[in-house]
Order: sequence, then C-alpha cells, then structure tokens
Amino acid sequence: MNQHRGVVVARNGMVAASQPLAVTAGLQILQHGGSFADAAVAVSAVLCVTEPHASHLGGDAFILFYDAGTQRTTALNGSGIAPLSVTPECFPEGIPLRGAAAAAVPGLVDAWITLHKAHGRLSLSKVLAPAIAYARSGYPVGYRTAMAFRNGILASQFPDTLQSLTGLNAPPIVGTLLVQHDLANTLEHIANEGRDGFYEGLVAEKIANYCASHGGYISRQDLSQHRTQTSDPISTGYRGYKVYGQPPVSQGHILLQELNISEQFDLSGMGHNSADCIHVMVESKKIGFADRKQYLGDPNFVDIPLNRLLSKEYAAECAAQINLQTASNLSSQKEMTHDTTYFCVADCEGNAASFIQSVFWGYGSSVVVDGTGVLLNNRMTGFSLDPKSPNFLAPDKRTAHTLNAWVVTQPSDSGEKLSAVGGTPGADFQVQTNLQVISNLIDFKFNPQRSIEEPRWQHGPSTEGTGPKDELQIEDRIPLKVCEDLSSRGHAVKRIGAWEHGSTVQVIARHPENGSLLGGSDPRADGHAAGY
Repeated sequence: MNQHRGVVVARNGMVAASQPLAVTAGLQILQHGGSFADAAVAVSAVLCVTEPHASHLGGDAFILFYDAGTQRTTALNGSGIAPLSVTPECFPEGIPLRGAAAAAVPGLVDAWITLHKAHGRLSLSKVLAPAIAYARSGYPVGYRTAMAFRNGILASQFPDTLQSLTGLNAPPIVGTLLVQHDLANTLEHIANEGRDGFYEGLVAEKIANYCASHGGYISRQDLSQHRTQTSDPISTGYRGYKVYGQPPVSQGHILLQELNISEQFDLSGMGHNSADCIHVMVESKKIGFADRKQYLGDPNFVDIPLNRLLSKEYAAECAAQINLQTASNLSSQKEMTHDTTYFCVADCEGNAASFIQSVFWGYGSSVVVDGTGVLLNNRMTGFSLDPKSPNFLAPDKRTAHTLNAWVVTQPSDSGEKLSAVGGTPGADFQVQTNLQVISNLIDFKFNPQRSIEEPRWQHGPSTEGTGPKDELQIEDRIPLKVCEDLSSRGHAVKRIGAWEHGSTVQVIARHPENGSLLGGSDPRADGHAAGY
C-alpha cells in the first residue's frame, strides 16, 4: 500500500502526538537538554491547554516508561479515586453524566510530578513553560479541536464552561486565538510549588469549595492524600518479543490476552487483513472482553486471576474454542463514550514513555472550577452500581479504565532492548487497535507508519438500535470480498469510510540494528511525529 506519510527517522529524540503544538513543545524540551520525562510532561501539559475535550488537569493518566539504564519498564497509574464521602446510596437515580458529582479525584498532575521526580532533568518551571505560554498568550485552535467544540455540548448546555475554555459565547473556528488566564495561573502554581501547587493550598481549596457548593464530593482530604501508583507492568511474550501493558485497573490485560490467543495461529501465513486473520483477532477480542466483564476492577478491592488470564495455557484453551468458520456469540460489554489523547516520547539514550490521558467523556464533567481553569473529569460514571460487579462503586476505590498503553522490547545480551512504544485513544477500541498495530509491526514486519495507516476493523455494540447487538465495522479499504467472507461466518459486518476508524495511533520504534528512532503518526488526527 502507498503510505500517506513517510516514517520520521531521527537519532536524538522523537515525539509523536495528535496535536502539532504539543509535538513541538516536547521536541524543544529534548533539544534543550531535557529528558524523556521532561518532554512527556511538557507534551501532556500542552495537550491539556489545546485539547480540552480529550484531557485536562482535572483528568487521569496512565504511563509506561522504559529506562534504558536499568532496561526495565515501569507502570504509573495516575487515575483518581472515588471521593471518601461517596457511596452507592449517593446516587439513587444513577451516577450523573455531567456536573461536579460525576468527578473523581484528578490524578494527572500527580502523575506528572511522579514521573518528573524519577527522571526529570530540567526544572518543572521550564518543563511547563510551553503550556503556560499557550494558556497565557493564547493558542490558535486546530481543526480537530474546532470540530470538538462545534460538535460538543458546551454551547447548548454548558455556556459557562465554553466561556471559561475559550472566552467566547460560541464555538471557536479554526485559527481563533484562545486565552486562558486562570489555567495559566494554575499551571504556574504547579511549576513553582510542584505537587502542592495543585493538591494543597489555593488551587485545592478552590476545587474542594467548588465541589461542595455544586453537589460534588471531592474534598481537601481527597486531594491531599491522592498518590500515583507505581508498579511493575503486566507482560507477555509474543513471537520472541516481550509486550508490556498496564495492570488493573486498566484493561491492559485484554491486549495481552488477545496477543496470547492470536499467537496460537499463523497470522502471517493467513495473510494481512485476510478474513481468517481478522476473524481470529475478533474472536480473541471477544474472549478478552468477556473476562473484563467478569473480573476487572480495583485490585485493592477485588481478586483478579491475572496469572491464569495471561498464561499461555489459558490462551491455548481459548484458542481451541475458536471455530475458524463461525463467529461466536460472545457479546460485548458497552463502554461509555469517550475522549482521550495518547502520545509517546523517546530520547537518544534509549528511554521512552508511552502516555495516555483523559477526562473520560468529551469535556468530562463539563464543568470548570471557578478561578482555576481546571476542567473536571466525569470518571465516576465508569463505576457500576450493581453490587455483583467487580467495578461496584465504593469510596477510595479506582474505577476500571479503558486507558492503556504498551511497550515492546526485544531480548539482548544484557537484558531487554526497547523495540517500540505506542498506543491510541478510543475506549473499547484501544485494545483492539493496539492488537492490530502490534501484529502489523511483529507478524507482518511493517514500518511504524504503515502499521498505523493500514485499514483497520473495530468490534462492539451496534450503533443502530434496530441492528444486531454487536457489529464488526471495517474500513472500506479492506476488500469487499473479505467483508463478505466474514459475513458468511456470522459477523455482522458494517463497512465504514476509508479513514473512519475510531482511534488515532502514535508509534515510536527503534531500528534493531543501529538504534535510530522511527516515528509514525495517524493521519486520522491532526498531529504528527517529529524528531531531531
């Protein structure tokens, strides 16, 4: 296939993200002597300024980072807990989708601080300077952000929030300069005071007071005691590589289960995007999602049999259940609508970060805390009010997350060498997309850009109430005969536009022979990969 974009090749550093200003900010930090961690925090902060529909200071993050010095991969869980005062009885009519009551404790900023303390080289003020400048002096709205403002609910239902984010009474058009003084002030508090600039002091007081007066539950105590969880990632072997994923509460185990099951089949022999290859992957996805429904929750509250779920023996049992000619009737668990952003960063020393952040639904709770510019998440809606669910709401509990990122390494004489990092937004589509991209890289030996641009499929609940319960959406660059073959096996196939898949992938790989950085970025988004 002809690629729309070439692979970006560089030696000293690389950033791939969905928003061009964020890419530039991260690259400048690397060029000025910053570490991969410095660059990652800089990119993350600029994205909060320029993509408020997808992520913000009031949201969450999950990070995997590879340390070339130790040749180890570490997982950071920057998701927030349910406030201490929350119980299921607080929501007799269900957890509201919007408003302060929908907000869990923000985790993103503490994830910044945790990563920066571990591997930062520049001061936090230098790292956050690009985001502060864009908030203080303004940034020109990009096409994707303008579309999000235009198609979102702010103008019709939350005009005060639209005013807080834009200074306007109507959605901005492309190129409009948006200034956010309150957000700039909050970022400066963080730059000067670190963690205390958000979780203690004036900003924390404003967040707690706003929630108390608007029906929310986040308190000063909730903010003060929040901490990012640092742990070993989960992992599995895949055709001689090692793939790392996010441990629970992330659904990262699904990706590893999908890979384990798919490994039981000769995908390369079946042919890329052949009916057999897609069928195996879709059936693997169904099994992983069934396990998510049964087990996924906060491991501090529920037992998750990860050792069994990620074992090769279990994968063989699951693979034996797959009928190559007939689609199974395992149904999907619908995950709520989402907005998320993903990016990755790598430096010349072989270190890399795979970073995903979100406010959950588009614009999260759709409320901005007065005097802070902070848009709160609506992550509380990720909990279940069914006592039988492993994701049952409880105070001081983390909800199950679709957010996940991946790192791939190869064995070397001294341990493990970084092979690639990547990920995508897309809620339930994340682990499906990541499966396809990793398979493209490993099974089919595609370069990072081609691995991203190849046509994709996505499986989940039907978008039409009168249609089948689940449907398999396939970009129409995949031949019609493949779709007809899949339909004959029992898949409810729906052809979608050539580039309409609901995820936007970023990948950075290292050349196995000379270590050069190879960057790819999804043309389904505004961003790009850049290096130097």
